[in-house]
Amino acid sequence: MSKYWSDIVHKLTPYVPGEQPKIQNLIKLNTNENPYGPSPKVISALQAVVNDSLRLYPDPDSSQLKSAVADYYGLQPNQVFVGNGSDEVLAHVFQALLKHEAPLLFPDITYSFYPVYCGLYGIDYEAVPLNDNFEIALADYSKANGGIIFPNPNAPTGIPLPLSSIESLLKTNADSVVVIDEAYVDFGTQSAVSLINHYPNLLVVQTLSKARSLAGLRVGFAMGHPQLIEALIRVKDSFNSYPIDRFAEAGAIAALQDTAYFEETRQKVIASRVNLVGAMQTMGFDVLPSGANFIFACHPNHDAAELAQKLREHGIIVRHFKRPERIAQFLRITIGNEAQTEQLITTLKMLT
Repeated sequence: MSKYWSDIVHKLTPYVPGEQPKIQNLIKLNTNENPYGPSPKVISALQAVVNDSLRLYPDPDSSQLKSAVADYYGLQPNQVFVGNGSDEVLAHVFQALLKHEAPLLFPDITYSFYPVYCGLYGIDYEAVPLNDNFEIALADYSKANGGIIFPNPNAPTGIPLPLSSIESLLKTNADSVVVIDEAYVDFGTQSAVSLINHYPNLLVVQTLSKARSLAGLRVGFAMGHPQLIEALIRVKDSFNSYPIDRFAEAGAIAALQDTAYFEETRQKVIASRVNLVGAMQTMGFDVLPSGANFIFACHPNHDAAELAQKLREHGIIVRHFKRPERIAQFLRITIGNEAQTEQLITTLKMLT
């Protein structure tokens, strides 16, 4: 620690991202990246931006990207906010919409960046325990709050909530902002975007990192009532007027417009997930129901940390969370392509 730090820095516990190994030829199933590359139309769009225009600042409003998102989801551009990855979007959401006198509510087992944001922005929060089946129990959110946020499907469990449950939550919390973090929604969960025009307290956050294979480009967005979007813009323009560069905007627009490629690769991931879940259940694994591009599983006869290490020794990396203790025996495994999935199945059969 340094005497030159601001006071808040001493109190922060930063988010720890999944490992990005430097070792070659590993099957990397630890960070929920898409096993398939981006649309060829994205590559063409990025190449087209390599010209003299890079000397100019990008559009601070990202107007074309907002219009592309709005067109895709049947919204208006003033209902869309874009940022440098959904993590930046979420950071602005926490600061602009979720800091109130009553505590923010989110699950105790969920995206571990949420408590980090609360520490950074001085937001009081309450972690609401998942039920015995690792599900979000929405009845437990019927209490005074300064906002509610959770992923759907949840992470790292992968368990989705039906749209009807989210609508009930919106009705019972009409005076609070409800944020649905849909990073993994395209892999088998119904989006809450269809509810936006009916509930002014709903904000839906999505990313192009997962289903559209653009984790390296960093594009995320939020959708909601124009008043919610205006709050985010005020924070953004007090922080960074140009979060979306020319490459990101061009690539993101091309990805959103190539619906055929998106559907093809999405279905491949879903098919591999079904294959993997069936094989692992045959081996005796307990696999939670997943609507994401990953699964959360444990084996009654094998320690999770030891199994993760053995997989690594065989060239396969998965994610093991030591905390909280309740999930210490689970592994989160990203869904790979067909060949990667078969290699994982073969290795697990050998190890179990």
